[in-house]
Amino acid sequence: MSQVPITNRGVEKLRVELRRLKSVERPRIVQSIAEARAHGDLKENAEYHAAKEEQGFCEARIRDIDGKLSNAQIIDVTQFGTTGKVIFGATVDLFDAAEDKDLTYQIVGEDEADIAAGMISVGSPIARALIGKNEGDEAVVKAPAGEKIFEVVAVRYI
Repeated sequence: MSQVPITNRGVEKLRVELRRLKSVERPRIVQSIAEARAHGDLKENAEYHAAKEEQGFCEARIRDIDGKLSNAQIIDVTQFGTTGKVIFGATVDLFDAAEDKDLTYQIVGEDEADIAAGMISVGSPIARALIGKNEGDEAVVKAPAGEKIFEVVAVRYI
């Protein structure tokens, strides 16, 4: 599996979730299974089946996070200086002339993306159009509704 870019904040968020799953959720689910077993016949025990299903989801998420962390390429954008070039992890201030509004996005890994918080995935059309641009450049984004043009106003490495 190839390395996956992720920010320091994204790695920490995954580590916190992994600790919670292993130290809180996993023991709680094991306890639920034990209690359901105590009720007797497992064939018709809905609590037992629900707990086993939840255990499957929990273990799958643990494996997923372990895999992501083992393949993570942690990128600390603050170490790159201030070149004004859009790279992974950069926070980009844009101007959309067609809608006359300012936008701010940080380019992050897939697991960190949250459009409501202004964090877009490095694989998104907007991020792909922005990568490599400099302050003052225009980025053309091919969207389903047609092309959108953004002006790169500022690039920050925070």
